[in-house]
Amino acid sequence: MPDSSTYTPPAIWQWNKENGGQFASINRPVAGATHDKELPVGRHPLQLYSLGTPNGVKVTVMLEELLALGHSGAEYDAWLIRINEGEQFGSGFVSVNPNSKIPALLDRTDPANPVRVFESGAILMYLSEKFGSAFLPKDGAARAECLSWLFWQMGSAPFVGGGFGHFYAYAPVKIEYAIDRYAMEAKRQLDVLNQRLAVTEYVAGDEYTVADIAIWPWYGLLVKGQAYNAGEFLQVHEYTHVVRWAEQVAKRPAVQRGRKVNRVNGDLASQLRERHDASDFDTKTQDKIEAAAAAASSPAR
Repeated sequence: MPDSSTYTPPAIWQWNKENGGQFASINRPVAGATHDKELPVGRHPLQLYSLGTPNGVKVTVMLEELLALGHSGAEYDAWLIRINEGEQFGSGFVSVNPNSKIPALLDRTDPANPVRVFESGAILMYLSEKFGSAFLPKDGAARAECLSWLFWQMGSAPFVGGGFGHFYAYAPVKIEYAIDRYAMEAKRQLDVLNQRLAVTEYVAGDEYTVADIAIWPWYGLLVKGQAYNAGEFLQVHEYTHVVRWAEQVAKRPAVQRGRKVNRVNGDLASQLRERHDASDFDTKTQDKIEAAAAAASSPAR
């Protein structure tokens, strides 16, 4: 890879896979499927195809919150899509999300006319409206405020993930200018939230909404030092109001459940790689699956 200080862009950009860093095997400049693979379908009307990244966690938290409210129609199957293995480029997934990004939702309430929904913000709004405007004010200034913060997250988080996170944690070379540029923006965004949460309990006001559900997986984890190993670098402890809010949201049982779904890293007890029933949280986390497999493979005494 050329030294960034001497690099001059050519007249016409050419794709060089070797410059892709950690994600070189899956990043490419064209869209569409790379292979034929149908998606599995479970028994619930809502079929989620995802991974426990911040964008995926938004949707599983929303679904668990809806179930906690008593919306039995929000029962769902959550299928694991391993993006590091290119599963998002399978033909079945691309048919649900032509952008090949997780999460993707297929609503099969009417199996003859399934509804596809992609982009996490769109999925949150779709689910809210499907279940009586849950976690989303119905009208007026409160709705406008909530939607403004929801779309603030959609527009801002790419600077944190694809910007700061990529150049600080994943890029094959450390580029001072890029890290400084995106660290500054990440801290500015945290300050936006901090100033807001100094005067409101939740992001959109006094009530917990889809704005909190969307923002927490990104900024809540960032401010707790659980993203990119960057807590000290960004001095996240300074954002005391965001820390207060992050801890408050993290205590919600539905948030704790939602964060486990489709998760493939961290403590094994925190990983429910696929979720097809509420009882799976008690019986099918990865620690229990591996313990059962070890017991089955051990020689009888």
